[in-house]
Amino acid sequence: MAAPGPRSVSAALQEHLRHLTLQDFPCGLGSWNKSRFAARRSPHGGQPGLWADPARQEEDVPLGEESPEALIELLKDQHSPWALPLGCSPQDQLLREVAVLEPELVRGSNVFQVLRSLRIIDKGVEEVDAGLLQLQQLEELILSANHISRVTSANLPRTLKVLELCCNAVADLQDLCAQPPPELQHLGLGYNRLCGPLQDKCLTAAFWPNLVSLDLSFNNLTDLLGLVSQLSSLEKLRILVLKGNPLALIPTYRGFLVDSLPKLSILDDIHVGFDERHQFLGLASQPELMRSEARVVVSVGDMKGVPDPSTLQQLADGSDFPVITYSYCVTYEFVEGEELDDGSITEVTKIHESLKGATLDADSSAQDTGETKNQQDPAATEEPKASSAKVFVTPGKPWEDTIDYSYRKEHIVKDLMGLKFYLTAGTIVSVVEEKVLSWPVEADPEENIDRNKKVGRRQQKDGAKGPARKDKQKKKKKSCELRSDPPIRKTLGTKKVTLEALLATEDLVIALCDFGTLITEKPPQPSVEEKGKKKSKDKSKTPKAESKSQAKQKASTSAKGKIKKKGSSVVEEGQGLQPVPLTVQFQMQLLRWPPAASTQSQESVATAMGSTQ
Repeated sequence: MAAPGPRSVSAALQEHLRHLTLQDFPCGLGSWNKSRFAARRSPHGGQPGLWADPARQEEDVPLGEESPEALIELLKDQHSPWALPLGCSPQDQLLREVAVLEPELVRGSNVFQVLRSLRIIDKGVEEVDAGLLQLQQLEELILSANHISRVTSANLPRTLKVLELCCNAVADLQDLCAQPPPELQHLGLGYNRLCGPLQDKCLTAAFWPNLVSLDLSFNNLTDLLGLVSQLSSLEKLRILVLKGNPLALIPTYRGFLVDSLPKLSILDDIHVGFDERHQFLGLASQPELMRSEARVVVSVGDMKGVPDPSTLQQLADGSDFPVITYSYCVTYEFVEGEELDDGSITEVTKIHESLKGATLDADSSAQDTGETKNQQDPAATEEPKASSAKVFVTPGKPWEDTIDYSYRKEHIVKDLMGLKFYLTAGTIVSVVEEKVLSWPVEADPEENIDRNKKVGRRQQKDGAKGPARKDKQKKKKKSCELRSDPPIRKTLGTKKVTLEALLATEDLVIALCDFGTLITEKPPQPSVEEKGKKKSKDKSKTPKAESKSQAKQKASTSAKGKIKKKGSSVVEEGQGLQPVPLTVQFQMQLLRWPPAASTQSQESVATAMGSTQ
């Protein structure tokens, strides 16, 4: 059995007409309207007229038949079983009404003479065949969301004025430009596979003399100068859409187009005003400013919700070492092959390698995001398929309730295709904790632990001399040179940030990355023996010290069960503070020309970032 050929537009049209049931009740000819059409004929060759005479429609309807008004009401009523399903076009509704009033006009091949608009959307069409030439009155052809890779212009009706091929697989325009419809006013080729510089000047007035609107959005076009040289010949062009192409990432992209195409009214769905034309006046005569590169600024603001690491430090009694320090940084991925404004690249390879496979010790129970322990955003684990990325890291900062990074880095990207794929895939933002243990230089860590234990026992034996020896040891600790172990890193949270808005008309993406609430493990409670030792130490305190402790206890009990912490409101005892989710302010800005607009945008960014706090 031979494999079926590619699905054609004609086959999809026939299936669509069957779906409309133009020959079945309440449309077409039948017992419900037989006498009406037998009694009424048009004066031209015995064929019915296009529309019924309203005066004749009001005549008495024979028993067992329906009036045209009643039949059309069955088509329009949403609750009727003969109503059109959702998604059908106004043209479909018009055809069914014609089938009620003049059913012979849509009978057999006559329907092709009535159609002026045809919409075949998401029907798996692969071929634009010659069967379309039967539609001699067709003016609008919409074939969006199919699998069309080439369009032979000889198969298109010459009366066509609108051709929409959005979301297909068209990669070449040569076949389409061979014999294009001469009256075409709109050509839609958005979301296809057009790439690189367009060859053979396919978008000039020689092929499209009446073109008013052109949509080339979200393709892979990179040659802005070459494209403008073709479009400048289209004297009637008023609407142009190029957003989503790599060439639209160039800082001077919009200004160059506005000045090069003086008759353009709308560019990328934004009206071109007089002020904008005056602002970019003369830019078309400076092609040296059209560098094929993009400038992207990444900023990281405040981070909140990191648990206080001091509550997790469990040192032995009397132990001075190791000295434990914590720092926190934010990492993000950016397209590989970038050049920074200072000519240097941040070295984060070691950090990136150490984070691979790292797990989180704390539970990440997101209240609103539904994340659980050791569970990341599923989208965050997906790597960009079309471009590789390098990991960049902010400087490490010590723990605070609110860690202010004030990080800003400008990336200069010359691989515009790679940048487009990167923005489509999004970036990965992570929070990393770095823990460092430091020991005295003169001994190994194990020896230091033994020595600290001996010092602790000696302090217990020496009664009155204890305070003096402790002061000496503190001075010795301050002057002691420390040696740090290799840092221990772990990822506290990972989130994917969507950046597709930068491919459209947006210049800025602001995201408050919410990693959920980090629930740390409670420190182990002291054993019974340790509690006994602590009580014996309390008994050995001087009366003065005991009076101070008793005074503190009295002061705490007189607070009426209320606890007040820095940076937080007074909370009833037993209620506790609400846990703060781990959040990071992240933004990415695509710089545009002129710089004044970028500065103004950055000021608005600061305002927006402040509103997220």
